[in-house]
Amino acid sequence: MARAQRLLNLIQALRQHRRPVAGAVLADDLGVSLRTIYRDIETLKGQGAHIEGEAGLGFVLRPGFMLPPLMFSEDEIEALVLGSRWVSERADGLLAKAARNVLAKIGTVLPDDLKAGIDDSGLLIGPGEPIAARDGAVAAIRQAIRSECKVQVAYADKQGIATQRTIWPIALAFYDRVRVVVAWCELRDGYRHFRIDRIATLDCMAERYPRRRARLLKEWHAIQGVPEQ
Repeated sequence: MARAQRLLNLIQALRQHRRPVAGAVLADDLGVSLRTIYRDIETLKGQGAHIEGEAGLGFVLRPGFMLPPLMFSEDEIEALVLGSRWVSERADGLLAKAARNVLAKIGTVLPDDLKAGIDDSGLLIGPGEPIAARDGAVAAIRQAIRSECKVQVAYADKQGIATQRTIWPIALAFYDRVRVVVAWCELRDGYRHFRIDRIATLDCMAERYPRRRARLLKEWHAIQGVPEQ
């Protein structure tokens, strides 16, 4: 097991105990020697971890410590790599660039024994069909969601009938072939789903919608029966 992974596991084990836990218990839980536990505790203390206790009495980690630099397990690194690769291939240009930047930044701060996992990950994103959605529209919707602002759209349904809508965008769903905006529609006085490839024109308004997005999203989850993520 890589040293960085072992230190992360020790921190996570200590966080599970509010009272002092014996080094032997930690050693048994983590599958390492008691001597390794004592050595790793001293290493963590040197990195700023507020670990109180001593051999024979037990150890407790006081709140507020984050491992520097960023520490991830091998599974967490693969999850980050896979997710970032998907975004870099499937999202709009700005978000794709951000995903690549995330991987680059993580790579600069990871310990050497974990850094290789970014480039050497065997998890790949397969080729997909081109997405019929303008990058500018996706980026504009994302900005409207963050700022909780209304958006005016000219929207065509599947029969091609166009209507002018004022919507309150609360979420953006990324499917393999389409992008869908979840929004409150003032015209229909209810929640509706809008495919971005059917939006002919889009105008982001300065006017904020009257309810907080988090509450709207929670309400939508309840109506749709979709578990909150």
